[in-house]
Amino acid sequence: MAIGDVFEADDCADVYYVDTGMYDVEEYGSVYIVDAERPALVDTGIGTRYENILDAMDEVGVAPEALETIAVTHVHLDHAGGAGYLAEACPNATVYVHESGARHLVDPGRLWEGTKQAVGDQIQYYVEPEPVPEERIETVEDGDEIDLGDHTFEVIHAPGHAPHQVVFHDPTIDGVFTADAAGIYTPSTDEVHVTSPPVNFELETALEDVERLQEIDPETLLYGHFGPAPTDDRLAVYADKLSEWVADVATVRADREDDQAVVDHFVETVTTPDVWSDHKARAEVAMNVRGVLVALDRRDTEHGE
Repeated sequence: MAIGDVFEADDCADVYYVDTGMYDVEEYGSVYIVDAERPALVDTGIGTRYENILDAMDEVGVAPEALETIAVTHVHLDHAGGAGYLAEACPNATVYVHESGARHLVDPGRLWEGTKQAVGDQIQYYVEPEPVPEERIETVEDGDEIDLGDHTFEVIHAPGHAPHQVVFHDPTIDGVFTADAAGIYTPSTDEVHVTSPPVNFELETALEDVERLQEIDPETLLYGHFGPAPTDDRLAVYADKLSEWVADVATVRADREDDQAVVDHFVETVTTPDVWSDHKARAEVAMNVRGVLVALDRRDTEHGE
């Protein structure tokens, strides 16, 4: 595998994916091309290297003017940062996004500022997003469908990671494009890793999202990070890891003098895949710890503690 490479998704007819080179590492960011009667992209990367996606479309045989759908799982910029650039390059594509996220694609300024706060110095890998014209956006909510002709995306709201997150179930391939609802997958290690970024991560809701995926019981999980994998027991494993992760952060916090000490502890002790750079790995862990800390604070406030 290498940045820019295009792959067929095993046992998923018409589905391809490209390694976008997100954060300058392999096996972290994937964008899917569905070569359906009405061709579609699932997600758009961070905007940097969006040309890799256009090159991948060309390799698959989907011309920019033939693309009809850009299906955005949520507006975090690692998934939606390229939406404006790709909408401009693909003039006939409609951008689908959850109704609560649409305004951030039309006017991404606030999202850009929030991303700087959330990702810290990882912002060096991003490019400021371009707005998507409002008339090019179609909002979706739980239960909606996106018709691709010989494929259909069934929209499932999955707000545990972010309130504007949806996943797409495609019965034609018996697969779900999971966004971040099923965690982060690295093919080279065949491992699932937690994702719990600030500021909207909620453990209970995230576990409910996993349960919804288990109820669908798809053959394949098509991870936004990174690539497709047979479902097998990965959802159950991820649910356990999420619960253990939040419990571990809470335990360490009770023992440390401040939150930075909690972050430092996990940055130094969590094992991450070798395929990620040291900088990306440490930033990923730190971001996920901060997300849990924010969620714990919110829980304490709601419970009056």
